Amino acid sequence: MTIPEGLSYDQQGLIPVIIQDTATKEVLMLAYMNRESLKRTLEGGLTCFWSRSRQEFWVKGATSGNVQEVKAVYVDCDGDALLIEVEQTGLACHEGYKSCFFRRVLPNGEVEVVLEKNVP
Repeated sequence: MTIPEGLSYDQQGLIPVIIQDTATKEVLMLAYMNRESLKRTLEGGLTCFWSRSRQEFWVKGATSGNVQEVKAVYVDCDGDALLIEVEQTGLACHEGYKSCFFRRVLPNGEVEVVLEKNVP
């Protein structure tokens, strides 16, 4: 698979990527890719991201076993964001949740946990 033309990367050469479960359509996480990590993702079939904090590539699940097998890649209308549908093995969140979006903001501004921990 070839990298699509016309993608808009930010000043650091990154593009935000939403990861979604292909079966349930649940949003699992948000991460960033640069051109090389997108190339690795498309060629290898597993999500590969650019870590902004560590300044290095990371393949999701390389150490945890919680891999994401790529099923489809979508580009948004402006070409400045990607949506990747995956088959998730295990948990997506490094804090032990199925999704990184395990907290909901209530009308009063408080935040509540809405998922159980360690449930794939």
